[in-house]
Amino acid sequence: MVQKLKLEELNRIDVETFKKVEKIPLVIILDNIRSMHNVGAAFRTADAFLIEKIILCGITPQPPHREIHKAALGATESVDWYHEADTNTAISDLKSKGYEIIGIEQTTSSELITDFAIDRSKKYALILGNEVEGISDEVLPNIDVFLEIPQLGTKHSLNVSVCAGIVMWEFAKALK
Repeated sequence: MVQKLKLEELNRIDVETFKKVEKIPLVIILDNIRSMHNVGAAFRTADAFLIEKIILCGITPQPPHREIHKAALGATESVDWYHEADTNTAISDLKSKGYEIIGIEQTTSSELITDFAIDRSKKYALILGNEVEGISDEVLPNIDVFLEIPQLGTKHSLNVSVCAGIVMWEFAKALK
């Protein structure tokens, strides 16, 4: 008979070990995200896939906050993060450190994530934009590549936390 594993049987690492373990060369930039649930979910997913760090930009809510914690379940303690008021400042800093900047956005030049060749020798930063407006217009010129997730139904977008999970998984499995 199949049984679910108990938490102690999952052999997860603790926060101290997580801080020391080698991370996937991937940074997540949250550009003016409004929902604390989306922020918390991004942290939890970043923890699951050993993402290097999260940069919270603009109006994006910051830990500690009860609503973020409800979705993050402690991942705000394990995943490195900082707040940057201006998204373009965060991009400029990452570019100076050799990161390729990827906007997750439907644009006139976006390509499907399924067609994008992730290069294991590169470091990437993925930008996810506001739930209604997407990535800020003033940020678009500073992005190297735009990727979108194929969608086959009637809706034109995914929830930010769902999108974050998909793109983090795609990059994590290619970069690990």
